[in-house]
Amino acid sequence: MKNKVLIIKHVAQEGPGLIGETLRSDEWEFEIIELGKGDTLPQNLQGVAALIALGGPMNVYEVDRFSFLDNEERLIRKALVEEIPFLGICLGAQLLAKTCGAEVHRSPEREVGWYKVKTTKGGRQDRLFRNAPERLDVFQWHEDTFELPDGGTLLATGTPCNNQAFKIGNNAYGLQFHIEATPDMIRGWMGDEQDKNALQRILGDTARIEKTFLEQAGQLLNNFKQIVESSLRIRNVINIFIEDGKRHQREKRPLWWDKKGHILT
Repeated sequence: MKNKVLIIKHVAQEGPGLIGETLRSDEWEFEIIELGKGDTLPQNLQGVAALIALGGPMNVYEVDRFSFLDNEERLIRKALVEEIPFLGICLGAQLLAKTCGAEVHRSPEREVGWYKVKTTKGGRQDRLFRNAPERLDVFQWHEDTFELPDGGTLLATGTPCNNQAFKIGNNAYGLQFHIEATPDMIRGWMGDEQDKNALQRILGDTARIEKTFLEQAGQLLNNFKQIVESSLRIRNVINIFIEDGKRHQREKRPLWWDKKGHILT
């Protein structure tokens, strides 16, 4: 099975950033589906090692304006059923929550800029946050938030928006914050900011936090890559057993009582 990662991109300015750099540095194959440019989602996830859904300015309940959201939910559902590792960022996290039956609604406060999030006990025990600090510096850019799906594990919390990261199933993750954003991406996002004081504060924080953020985001992305590699090994073993079973079935010699004229009564 190939190390192919499928990345869903909703708008031009919210690309894979550090995710692409991490995959490219390890020579992983990845494909970007640009929904904002009219690309269509695949019908299945055959040959896909992991699925990643990035952020976007649209809301999960705006299906009338963005019809691809329904198809995206169906693809996320396939990843969950087939236990293909999934990483949803911002809008992608909200889509994962909605796919799992949780409510997505307006956040108590619009979060734009640098915030701290704290890992929960479940987060500190999870593979995604392995070797990461208990408190992380993260970049936020969202106005909606999600409730925790039934059966989900809350991995990180924040203020004023409490639910910041969760896990559902064995290897599906939703992160409200942007671990993919490079400092250059953040500066580009802030180009249209009208509040000059907020703009200067965010740009100043970006310069101050950049090194720490890159280390922390790199740790989480490498952890997710290891989750994908572990999943690939398990799926490869399963495929070997399935193929061996099929081969043995084809090569199986009939037993004496299976032969014509020797039917037991």
